[in-house]
Amino acid sequence: MRTDKELLIKGLKFLGYTVAFMFLAPFVISQAFKNQDHPAYVPVLVIGLLLAIVAIGFGFYSIKIFMDAIFGKKSKS
Repeated sequence: MRTDKELLIKGLKFLGYTVAFMFLAPFVISQAFKNQDHPAYVPVLVIGLLLAIVAIGFGFYSIKIFMDAIFGKKSKS
């Protein structure tokens, strides 16, 4: 059982995207709450919440890629 290096690199790339979204989403949400009287409050808040959901999804997906790289994919037999 060897580590799949290509899959591991793919997992690291997705982990980088995850970290970027983890910092971007709270920033966008906080900017929305700072400007509650602005007409673009709701769209900015919705974008921030979507970014937070994407960050959570990418987090789970990158962990799955790491597990597949280290332990190998399960074969359906």
